[in-house]
Amino acid sequence: MRLSKRTFISLVEEAMQDAPTSLAQHLDGVVIEVEPVPDRRTCRDTRTGDPRGLLGLYRGRPLTCRSVEDGASLPDQITIYQRNIERMCRTRAQIIQEVRKTVLHEIGHHFGLEEVELAALGYQ
Repeated sequence: MRLSKRTFISLVEEAMQDAPTSLAQHLDGVVIEVEPVPDRRTCRDTRTGDPRGLLGLYRGRPLTCRSVEDGASLPDQITIYQRNIERMCRTRAQIIQEVRKTVLHEIGHHFGLEEVELAALGYQ
């Protein structure tokens, strides 16, 4: 199933709004992007063998690793890969569910959660 980019972006925005209010205040500087699929450089940098398996990616320094002594840095970025999510879903409802799970998974990385912790929360 495929959605227009505009519709998919709306789903990502809705998923961002699902983040608890206490966490959302710490997402102001995070840039959210939607790309069709990861590019070769991203696959190489993340050591992703099959680019179809990468649904989202957090780039940045988790909040738990920051210090008041840190200097200025580029904004953190979350990229959601539209075609990869669509490829694994058969219905709009499945896409909505996977987008939400992927967005919250990447937000978890922003807050310093590791894969094991995210899996325990159901965001794997």
